[in-house]
Amino acid sequence: MDFDYDVIVVGGGHAGCEAAAAAANLGSRVLLITMDMSRFAQMSCNPAVGGIAKGQIVREIDAMGGYMGIITDKSSIQFRMLNRSKGPAMWSPRAQCDRMVFSTEWRKQLEQNSNVFFWQDTVIDFIIVDNIIKGVRTKNNVEFKAKAVILTTGTFLNGLMHIGSVQLEGGRVSEPSSKGLSEKLFSAGFKVGRMKTGTPVRIDERSIDFSKLEEQKGEDTNYRFSYLPGSNKKLKQRSCYVTYTNPTVHTKLEEGLQESPMYNGTIQSLGPRYCPSIETKIVTFADKDRHQLFLEPEGEDTIEYYLNGFSSSLPLNVQISALEKVPGLEQVKVFRPGYAIEYDFFEPTQLFHTLETKYITNLFFAGQINGTTGYEEAAAQGLMAGINAHQKINNLKDVVLSRDEAYIGVLIDDLVTKGVDEPYRMFTSRAEYRILLRQDDADNRLTLKSYKLGLASKERVEYLEQKNVLKEQLINFIKTYSVKMKFANDWLLSKGTTPLKQGVKLMDLLTRPQLNLRDLIDNFKDLKTEVDKLPSERYDEIIESVEVAIKYEGYINREKLLAEKFKRLESVKIKNRFDYSTLKSISTEGRQKLAKIDPETIGQASRISGVSPSDINVLLVLMGR
Repeated sequence: MDFDYDVIVVGGGHAGCEAAAAAANLGSRVLLITMDMSRFAQMSCNPAVGGIAKGQIVREIDAMGGYMGIITDKSSIQFRMLNRSKGPAMWSPRAQCDRMVFSTEWRKQLEQNSNVFFWQDTVIDFIIVDNIIKGVRTKNNVEFKAKAVILTTGTFLNGLMHIGSVQLEGGRVSEPSSKGLSEKLFSAGFKVGRMKTGTPVRIDERSIDFSKLEEQKGEDTNYRFSYLPGSNKKLKQRSCYVTYTNPTVHTKLEEGLQESPMYNGTIQSLGPRYCPSIETKIVTFADKDRHQLFLEPEGEDTIEYYLNGFSSSLPLNVQISALEKVPGLEQVKVFRPGYAIEYDFFEPTQLFHTLETKYITNLFFAGQINGTTGYEEAAAQGLMAGINAHQKINNLKDVVLSRDEAYIGVLIDDLVTKGVDEPYRMFTSRAEYRILLRQDDADNRLTLKSYKLGLASKERVEYLEQKNVLKEQLINFIKTYSVKMKFANDWLLSKGTTPLKQGVKLMDLLTRPQLNLRDLIDNFKDLKTEVDKLPSERYDEIIESVEVAIKYEGYINREKLLAEKFKRLESVKIKNRFDYSTLKSISTEGRQKLAKIDPETIGQASRISGVSPSDINVLLVLMGR
């Protein structure tokens, strides 16, 4: 038995799996310690991956050589592209998954990696010498040594679940909480807090009257999350369904509010404002007569359904009496009630951008321990922590993605610069350069960077190069192909757009808001002949990418210029340059926040809440700029 490793990853959730895979693929010998080896990357809440901004993160994880996109494609039972009615910066892929297949595929992926080793146990203590992490100690009194440790504990640190007045210790239903680690870190100087999240009731399909629900089918396309070919494992595709609450449901819920731990003072932790419980919805939005609910299948063949939008900590009898008034759920049978869970987290301003802690060298945090929520946010942090743990112990360069490179860069910069006052979730609105961070071009942004690092494979690079060649060929055809008036005007009028007064290039038609590339393909035979040369599995991907590149070229170029200008501030290093407490020309709040964060650059300093533009000007003047 080996007790000495390069990197130890504590926790086998989404962050832990990506962290272990990344460090191992870079060459580190990794020990992954988890309480239950049958629940790798468990989907504790919604059995889905992606969504607004989250889908972009998954594409970025894939482009960097991570596995979330590949595993999602292998376990997908429905795929949709959200926000089609908006611009491409808002398009976000989302997949409903078979939660059992998702976990099984992750285990297979990790077991195939000869650098990943496993130990089923609970970590209860750290081995720390001179503020440097040296290993961990487990509940079974086993000591493992390592050069770096990545902590990805999810909701398990002192986890406490609430169902009305019932309280259960645990990190998930039927799984024990983790004790001792928070106290150890607190004694080492870390600031610890409590957060709350929740999960909805699970429902028996056989008790649902689907005739009263709106069916929501997936898209029949070749879209997938991973840019690699052959990642799709075609499972049976299933529909989701929509129903709504009503005033009667709300009355039933209101009757139980005094028993809700969220409203009787039992729970005082920070909860997610943007994903409220059903009891919070009826209180906060008291003027609304109904709230949308989604019934989502948990797998390819299971009869278990997830009721998205009905997260609750109300007593079981209150939940059921309210559900029985929801159209389609009059005869409802449940597998388990919804519940709220409280858990410990650590203020993420205590981290460097590499996700290494500032107080203990070679100790990294990733996932919900940093105050985030969501599988995608956790996986992204795990990937970057795994990369940087390997880099650190091998004296290699830190890997930090910038805000104009990736949503992952926005996520981590927000955490370590601004901190959190509620569970952090990624939104497109958090990114200044949304048109540069589209889901369709994550491979162009990140794959070569990852390949040079040694993470992304040669196969990924070759596949990217092929895509770009095909894309440029089609763009050149559209820019050079001439369209004559007599062949186009009747069709243009039928599309509600102005007829031509002279011949134009095909590109001039594509830039019109009334037209899209698929319209042109259907009307111009030569263009259809050209696009028919595209490989079928890449057809949708390249068509979409070409259209975005042409229609939004001006916006993309303008945003690139803005990003380049701002990078000048990112290049101005100020870490350890000032004793902020002595800079009286800076506001009191500014001095306090700058001293707390100790930003790396002027750019980071400018994003700290409480640091004003005039404070930044003072710093620039003091540096002679």
